[in-house]
Formats: sequence, C-alpha cells, structure tokens
Amino acid sequence: MPGSMKMSMKMSDATYIPGTCNLGKSEVRRRQVVALVGLVLSLISLSGLISINAQPQARLAIFLPLMVASIGYVQSRNKFCLAYGFAGTFNLGKLGDISRVSDPLDRAADRATALKILGKSLLLASIATAVVFVLPF
Repeated sequence: MPGSMKMSMKMSDATYIPGTCNLGKSEVRRRQVVALVGLVLSLISLSGLISINAQPQARLAIFLPLMVASIGYVQSRNKFCLAYGFAGTFNLGKLGDISRVSDPLDRAADRATALKILGKSLLLASIATAVVFVLPF
C-alpha cells in the first residue's frame, strides 16, 4: 500500500485506503443518488428521443445523462470519489467533513484510481450511447 496515511473515523466502518477507498457511507449514498438521478434523466431522454423519432446523430446527446449515471454508479461501487482523488482529499465522516491527504504517494495512488474510475465511466456511458445510437426507432 502506497505511503503511510491510513485513518479510521469514528461512527464509520470505512477506512481511508490510498487508491482504494476515500468515501464513507454517507458519501457512497450520495453517489448512489447521483447514479439514480442520471439513470432517470437517461430514461426520460430516451423516451423523448423515441417519441420524436430522433435521428441517430441527435441520439448522441444521451451521452451526458448516461455519463452522470455511470460516474455515480462506478464511484459508489468502488467507494471512491474521482473528484476527491484528483483533489487529494477524502471524506469518511459526515457530508462536508473533507480531509486532506498529506502523503504524496497516497495522492498519486488516488489520482491513478480517479483516472481508472473516469475511464470506466466513459466506457460504460459510451457503450450505452452506442446502443441507443443503433436502436431502430
């Protein structure tokens, strides 16, 4: 495990683990809500595209709500926030109680994980967008 910063927080079973876990329960729940909102927006967008018989090129606009859903989903599954990873922070306690990562090796591990989460999210949203693009409607 990179660096030496590992910290347990009261009232939480989460532990900051560089490059692996930077979110506590309340933050994970927030990412689940983001995923759900993105999914609902995606479904609303899809029904709108179907109702107007949108051309395939116009269907590419569904990428944005699908990306919101994907980012929320991947972050909640990994218990890792990509924005916190890029910023060198973590939150294992109540919402808004953000701590800084002091060890440069830990920050590097967090950035690498944040990039992986961004890549996974882009891939998921791209695949789902491609499916909508080729749908026969």
